[in-house]
Amino acid sequence: MPSRFTYSRWDGTQRGFDLDADVLFDELTDELLYHGDVNAALRRMMQEGMRDRNGEQLSGIRELLEKLREQRQERLDRHDLGGVYDEISRELDDIVDEERHAIENARRDAERSGDERRAENANQTAAERNMRLDLMPDDLAGKVRELDSYDFESTDARQRFEQLMDKLRQQLTQQMVDQMSGAMQNMSPDDIARMKDMMAGLNEMLEKRERGEDPGFEEFMERFGDFFPENPETLDELLEQMAQRMAAMQAMLNSMTPEQRAQLQQLSDQLLEDMDLRWQMEQLGGHLQELFPQMNWQQSYDFEGQDPMGMAQAMQAMSELGDLDQLENLLRNASSPGALAEADLDKVRDLMGDDAARSLERLAELTKMLEDAGLIEQTEGRLELTPKGLRAIGSNALRDLFSKLTKDTVGQHQTTRMGYGHERTYDTKPYEYGDPFQLDLHRTIRNALRRGGPGTPVRLDPDDFEIERTEHLTRSSTVLMLDLSLSMPMRDNFLPAKKVAMALHSLISSQFPRDYLGLVGFSETARVLTAPQLPEVSWDFVYGTNMQHGFVLARQLLSKQTGTKQIIMITDGEPTAHITPQGDVFFNYPPVRETVEATLREVVRCTKENIRINTFMLDATSSLRAFIEQLTEINRGRAFFTTPETLGDYVLVDFIEHKRQMARGRRAG
Repeated sequence: MPSRFTYSRWDGTQRGFDLDADVLFDELTDELLYHGDVNAALRRMMQEGMRDRNGEQLSGIRELLEKLREQRQERLDRHDLGGVYDEISRELDDIVDEERHAIENARRDAERSGDERRAENANQTAAERNMRLDLMPDDLAGKVRELDSYDFESTDARQRFEQLMDKLRQQLTQQMVDQMSGAMQNMSPDDIARMKDMMAGLNEMLEKRERGEDPGFEEFMERFGDFFPENPETLDELLEQMAQRMAAMQAMLNSMTPEQRAQLQQLSDQLLEDMDLRWQMEQLGGHLQELFPQMNWQQSYDFEGQDPMGMAQAMQAMSELGDLDQLENLLRNASSPGALAEADLDKVRDLMGDDAARSLERLAELTKMLEDAGLIEQTEGRLELTPKGLRAIGSNALRDLFSKLTKDTVGQHQTTRMGYGHERTYDTKPYEYGDPFQLDLHRTIRNALRRGGPGTPVRLDPDDFEIERTEHLTRSSTVLMLDLSLSMPMRDNFLPAKKVAMALHSLISSQFPRDYLGLVGFSETARVLTAPQLPEVSWDFVYGTNMQHGFVLARQLLSKQTGTKQIIMITDGEPTAHITPQGDVFFNYPPVRETVEATLREVVRCTKENIRINTFMLDATSSLRAFIEQLTEINRGRAFFTTPETLGDYVLVDFIEHKRQMARGRRAG
C-alpha cells in the first residue's frame, strides 16, 4: 500500500527539525572564520558542543568529561570495597556462633544424662573445641583454613560452612572467568575445564603469531566463540576486549589494602586447587600486559563510601569504572568527530544517561553530515572547504551582519530610470520610437492574440510590440585591505574583521557580479589573497602594520580594473613598517617619520589614480587618529571610528551607499 502522510500547520510546538548540515554549518561559521581551519573548528565544536534547531544543547566533550568524572566520583563516594569480605566474615561468624551453641547444648545434654564419664568427656571436648575456636586467626583466610580442618559438632554448621565455601569457590572462579569472558555464568566443572582449553588455545595463538605463523583465529572462534558475546572479528580485537576485562579486575586488586589483597590471594590458593587454570591465566595476563601497556594496569580507585560491596558487586563496580576510564580515554584523545564513533553508545547510555549518549552520537556524525552535504571534503588527509562550503560561509557572514540592519537602511542596487543599459530587469514596456528593439516575443504575441483573437496566422501590429526593460549599470572596483597583524586577535578584532571580508565578498559576488573585489592582507608585509584562501586566512605571528606595502598591492590590482575605484582598509594600528627602496622590510614601534612618509606617498599615488581610501579603525588611539586624519585630508576619502560590534554595519552600509551615489550620479548625468 502507498504511504500516507498527514500535514498540519507549523505552530512551533512540533518536533522533528533536530540537527542538519545547515544548522551545523551556521554554528561552525565563526569557528571557521576565526581558526581558518576546518579541522580546528570541528575540534573546537566537539569540545564546546552546540544547540540544535529545537534550542536544545548538545553537550560537548568538555561537558561530557565533567559528567563522566561526576559518575565516577558518585560510585567511589557510595561504595566501600572492604565489603567484599564483610559479608563472608559475617557468615563465618554466624557459623562459629552456631557451632558454639551446638557445643554448649551437647555439653548440657551430657551433664543432664547422669553419666559422669560422658559428662567429663563432653566437657573436655567442649573446652578443646572452644579453645580452637578462640584461637582462630582474625584474618578471613586464616578462619577459612582453620574451619576447613575443624571437626564440627553441629551438622548444620558444617553444611553451612561447606555451602559458603562452594559459594566462595564460585565467586573466585567467576572472577577469573570474568577476566576472560563476558558470557559464562554459574560455571560447571565441565565449563571450567573447557575454559582452560580456551585459555590454552589463546596462549598458543599468541605464540604462533610471535613465530610468524598463522594463529588460526577462525578455528579458535569456531570452538570457543560462545565465550565472547561481542563477536570479535580479529585476534587483536579479541585480545583488546580481554585486556580490558583483566585490567578492570587488576584495578580491583590495586584498590584493595595490602591486607585485603593478601586475604584474597590466600583464599584463592586454598579454594582453587586447579593449578593449570591459574598457570594458563597468569601466562595470558602477562601476554596481554605486554601487548596493551596503555590499558593502565596500575589503575586503582579510592572508595570512600559507606555502602559495602559483596564480591559480585565489587566486580560489577570495577567493570563500570573501567568502562568510564575507557570512555574518558576515548574522549580525551579524539582528534576528530569520526573518532567518537568508536564509543559503545549502549554503555554510554547505561553509565551516563540518554542525553550523554545522544550528544556523543551527534558529535560523531558532524564530519559525515558536512561531507554528505557537500560543504567539506577530505583532501590529502585533511578536511577542506568545498566551493559550496566557501559560498555558505560568505552567505552566513553576510546574513549575520545584515540581520542587524533594516531593509530600508540597506536599500537595493537599482536605479529608477530605465533606458539604454546592459542588465535585464525581467520587466517589459510597450515599444516607443527610439527604444532599443529588444523584443519580448512572449508578451508581443500574447498582445496580438488578445487583439486579433485565436487562430493562425498571427498578425502583428506595431502596437503589439513589447520590449524588455534594462537598468543602468554602476560598476565599481574595490580592494579590501585586511589587517593581519598580531594586535588584531589580541584585541578581539580579528573575527569581526574577517567576517566583514567574507560578507563583502558574498555580497559583491551574489548581488553585484560585475563588480570587482580584490583582497590584500597586511602585517609586517602585505600579500594578495584570493577568495578561496579567505576562509583559511589567519593572523600573522609577527609585529608590524605595513599599510604602505598594502596600498602598493591594492593600487596594482585596481590599475587593471574599470569603473569607480576604492580601497576599504580595516585596521586597529598605525603604520609601523614599510618597504625600503632597497626592498627590505623596516619596522619600528612607535612609528617613525620615515614609515609615515613612505605610507603617505602611496596614498598620494592612489589619489592621483582616482582611488578613494575609506578607513575603518578599531580601537583607534590618538596617534592613529592623527595619521588617519592626514590620510583622509590627502585622499578625500572617509574615516570611520568603529568597534568590533558595529564594524560590519559600517562597512556594508557604506559600500551600498557608495553604489547608490554612483547610481544617482549616473542619473544626474
